[in-house]
Order: sequence, then C-alpha cells, then structure tokens
Amino acid sequence: MSLVQLKTELRQELKLTPQLLQSMEVLQMTSQELLAYIGRMAEENPLLDQSDPPEAAYEELRRQALWIDGGLGSRATFTHEETALEPGREDRDLESLAAFLRDQLHRLRLPKPLAALCEYLAELVDEDGYLSQEDLDGLAALKIPQALTDRALDTLQSLEPPGVGARSLSECLLLQLSRRERADPTAMDIAVRFLPELGRKHYAAIAQKLGVTTEAVRAAEAVIASLEPHPGRAFQSTEPPAYVRPDVFVAELEGEWKVILNEYYLPRVSVNDYYLRLLKSSDEKETRDYLRQKLQQARWLLDGLKRRGSTLRRCAEAVLEAQRPFFTGRTGELAPMTLSTLAEGLELHPSTVSRAVRGKYLQCRQGTYPLRYFFSLPVSGGVSRQAAKQTLLALIREEDPRRPYSDQDLCRLLERRGVFVARRTVTKYRLELGLGSSAARRK
Repeated sequence: MSLVQLKTELRQELKLTPQLLQSMEVLQMTSQELLAYIGRMAEENPLLDQSDPPEAAYEELRRQALWIDGGLGSRATFTHEETALEPGREDRDLESLAAFLRDQLHRLRLPKPLAALCEYLAELVDEDGYLSQEDLDGLAALKIPQALTDRALDTLQSLEPPGVGARSLSECLLLQLSRRERADPTAMDIAVRFLPELGRKHYAAIAQKLGVTTEAVRAAEAVIASLEPHPGRAFQSTEPPAYVRPDVFVAELEGEWKVILNEYYLPRVSVNDYYLRLLKSSDEKETRDYLRQKLQQARWLLDGLKRRGSTLRRCAEAVLEAQRPFFTGRTGELAPMTLSTLAEGLELHPSTVSRAVRGKYLQCRQGTYPLRYFFSLPVSGGVSRQAAKQTLLALIREEDPRRPYSDQDLCRLLERRGVFVARRTVTKYRLELGLGSSAARRK
C-alpha cells in the first residue's frame, strides 16, 4: 500500500476505496490465505484465468539449495498446535476480526470521515485485537486531526469483542472492566499500575500501596483473571494448517546472497483474452458494463499481487542486509533492528511494513523463522533481545547443575559478555525461554 495513495484517500473525505482495501488485505494475507483468496476470485470473476505454478522453476531452485522445502503441494516445515474452539465462535461463522468490526461500524451509521477512519483502524487491528501505537502515530503524518483520531479510537474500542482496539494489555483490561455494571476500583487500579507485581504475586506490597487488604487484592486478581487478554482470539483460525509455508527464501546462489519470493505454489493469474475481445465487440450495454466491472476487479487483484510481492521482497532484502552475518553463518546472534527503522530506510509507512511481515515466514539454511523474529529492540550494550536471550541460554547450559546460577549471578555474567540488563530483565528473559529458577534447575 502506497503511503501517498493512502494520504490522498484519507484527505478525500477519508474514503477507503475498494481497491485500497483489497490491496491492504492482500498484503497482510498469509500464503494459505492468499491461495484460497485467488481461488475464490477466479471462481467469481470470468475474466480471471489461472494456470499451474512453475514446478520446474521450483525444482531448479531446490537443486541449487537442497535444504529448501515448502514450495509446492504439502511440502513444508513448521507444525502448529491445535487450539480449542472458542465459545461463540461458530456463531460468528468464522469471519475475520476486521470484517466483524466493519459490520458493527456500518450499523452505527457514522459520519463519512469518522466511518472511513474507523474502518482504516479496524484493518490495523492485529490478530490478538490490539492496535499498535506506531500505527496511530502515523495518522499525524497524514494530517488527520487529533480530535478525529481520538473519536475514531473511542468508537473502535466501544465495539465487540470487549477490549478490542487496545494499545496495551493494561488498556485492554481496563476497557473490559469499565463495561461491567459494578466495576471493581481495586482491579482497575491494579490493571493500571501493578500488573507486573500481580504477576509475581506481591499481594502485600500492592495492598500497602493501594491502602487495601490482601484479600481485596486477591479478589481483584480473580476478577482480572476472568478477563480476556487476547480479545481477537475467538477470530483466529480454529483449523490451523498443519504446516507453515515459507513466504521467502534467503539463499546463496552462484556465490551471491539473494532473496527469493516463494511464489512457486501460486497459480499464474492473468486476464482472459476471450472476455476482453467480448468486451470490445459486444453490442449489449449490460454485458459491456458487467465485463468492464469484472475487468476492473481483475486488474485490482493483479495490482495487489504485484504490490504484495514487491513490498515483501523489499522488506526481506532489508532484513538480509541488516542480518547478513546471521544468514552467512558468521554469528548466531541477530543485530538490533526495529520495524520503524526498516520502514524509514525503505521509505514506507510502518503500518505497511507491519502488514507485509505479519504472518509471513522466512526460510534459510538455519531454519524457518517468522519474519518478525528478525526485529528486535537493542538492549544496553547494543545487542538485540534475541542475542541477549541466546547468551543467557548459553550461560545456563554451561552452569553446574548442582549449583545453578541465580538471576543476579546471570546478570553479572551477562555484563562480562557485554550484555547490560537489569536483574528483573534477566528473570523476564528466563521465563520467556521456559526456564525455571535456580532452585528449580538444581539437580
């Protein structure tokens, strides 16, 4: 999606055209979603032709890089865990969260500029139901009045499911608590100020700071535990694919490191010549109007596919350039790289990059990774979070199991290796790695 195009559309009564919406949807589709979408469009539009994907080209690529997999048929890599069907999911007919939000917005009959901005924000909501602050900040660059943005955000957050459109876990919980008839003030205070302390079960400390009893804190904890931290979860696929198909490959071919788009599973899409001739020769106005409409839709799809491929390739090439030592095998650590920095370097809006990498996978000789894996804020010392975690994991693997390191010990050892993080950060990283405390690791 072009930022210039979006800016133009938003300035024209903030109207999102069908073409722009389609381009946004195609950009953020996973490979499985895109394949299914092309199939549906071809069934509905007689001007769209499909031909078989280039299997010979894929096999030639595999000949040069034998580790490549996942291009055609059922060949793939990652397996997903099945998730239980969420209550009420069947009633929503498995529609997407964005579609569910748009349906509610249409029924509100909002003024055009507000409705258009609300629909735009609905498309930015991620699969968990959250909005990125980066996306909201980007509206200021589009000269959108702050008052209109605030009103659109309030409108979005008033929709179902409760908590949707939140910018943080704290805000998500507050939105849900505020809808209850008898909102628990203690629970609301904790959601705003003391979620980390609540996670560590520091009931007495929270009670002292709030001037309440520990029983009241425990009661508030039960209320918070009943909330949904992922409001979009009910709209996530209940039949996940057994495999993840890589969207891009990074490989050394003929002595040069390259990004290869994995389009080998996609049919070749083109405009049907017969119907083009019929459009030009038909004497019936109704037929011409119908074919003209379908031709426009076909061209929109082809343009959307081209934009998706181009944007994904540019993002992957930027990742390759930033993480070249990782891909070449010179290091197992990642360099710090943020989505905003990459977007700035590519002269793209951060929301465009966010859509492009959302749900996409990259396969290289080291394995298959979500594209988002390669984005990481630097910690003190200039290393990425992933690198800090890898160093932490290495330290724990090297420790004496009879005398495992405490988090404070690990903090000091990390510092000796140039990774400067606080003890609480060490604890956080350890938990994220699924590792127990020193007592739990002792043998």
